[in-house]
Amino acid sequence: MPIKWKSVVKKDFIVIGAGIIGLTMTARLLEAGASVTLLERNTVGSEASWAGGGILSTLFPWDYPESVNQLTMYSTSLYPHWTAALEAQTGIDPEYQVCGLHILHPDENDQARARNWCAAHAVAIKPHPLFLDEDELVNTNKSRSDQSTHATLFMPSVAQVRNPRLLRALKIRIEQLRGDIVEHCEVSRLNSRDLKVTGLQTSRGQITGDQYIVAAGAWSSQLLGEHALNLDIRPIRGQMLLYKLPQSPIQSVLAERAHYLIPRQDGHILVGSTTEDTGFNKNTTIKARIQLSDWAGNLLPALKNTLPLQHWSGLRPASYRDIPTISRHPVLKNLYINSGHFRYGVTMAPGSAEILLNEIIERTQPFSISPYQQGWQPVIHSPAIKGASKNSEF
Repeated sequence: MPIKWKSVVKKDFIVIGAGIIGLTMTARLLEAGASVTLLERNTVGSEASWAGGGILSTLFPWDYPESVNQLTMYSTSLYPHWTAALEAQTGIDPEYQVCGLHILHPDENDQARARNWCAAHAVAIKPHPLFLDEDELVNTNKSRSDQSTHATLFMPSVAQVRNPRLLRALKIRIEQLRGDIVEHCEVSRLNSRDLKVTGLQTSRGQITGDQYIVAAGAWSSQLLGEHALNLDIRPIRGQMLLYKLPQSPIQSVLAERAHYLIPRQDGHILVGSTTEDTGFNKNTTIKARIQLSDWAGNLLPALKNTLPLQHWSGLRPASYRDIPTISRHPVLKNLYINSGHFRYGVTMAPGSAEILLNEIIERTQPFSISPYQQGWQPVIHSPAIKGASKNSEF
């Protein structure tokens, strides 16, 4: 049954940020019977959520804190039903598919750590040779001895989603549920009094509601201003390339250290990614283009003589140890945050929305959420950033 919210005239919730986290949170609140206005400084789904690849797993789980993997595994367990429901409701297929993940050229230490982690978490993993050749599509009689062979560990349960389509489905779902979406509305200040947010100063004037949720990704700490306390969410640029082949020679995601190839069902192939601490600079670079294209071409010869269709970047919301903050503000009683997911906003979106909704309505959580409430506290060490130093539906 829908929850009975207190507000009658004002919106029950104002959600700030229309990326995957804000869209999912808004849809979940609307489904629970709340009235919601979603504010976006740019256009819906046009920042990091659109720019990412849609791999529904951490790369690589044994390199991350247990709290990151716990949220990731919970969230990905929700994906099959969630995306199927969105397709039925909106007519848009987010292309959720279990495609598997090949980890290329793991050394002995990587293999041991991977097997130990997978055994402890009941996740399937096995050695699996990968055969790649540029003639594979046109010369099916070519023997495997003539092809490039790569030693890999294969995780067959890893899935992917086509994030631009997921974003579009969520926007339509919010409209169906009569949520209000206000684009090109930048929040410049949160006004407060008596330990509560009283309204938002925006480029479209004053906007008020009963409760407020910050889901502004890399801009979250900046937006909160004095109310950010010790929260440290900062932008980390990631650049990617997009290719198109008549048919993809791979069906699974390939990952090697910080880089990966993601095949789409229609022959598009995404190549990522860089990890660059450049502030709010979203410019793409020739250096990154060469780095990514050389790696992809060496791995998949079919791409060597193919020019990328697009080259873009997104600003990921990095946080301490990659642990997002999903909680009520420690001082302002009607303010919440759902941000700091770094590479895994798309992966963690449905799970993050569910646990924040549980906190708002004081419902039992699926596991302890205390790790996602620590972002307001000071940390001694600098955040650890994983990895190496427009809008088509790829």
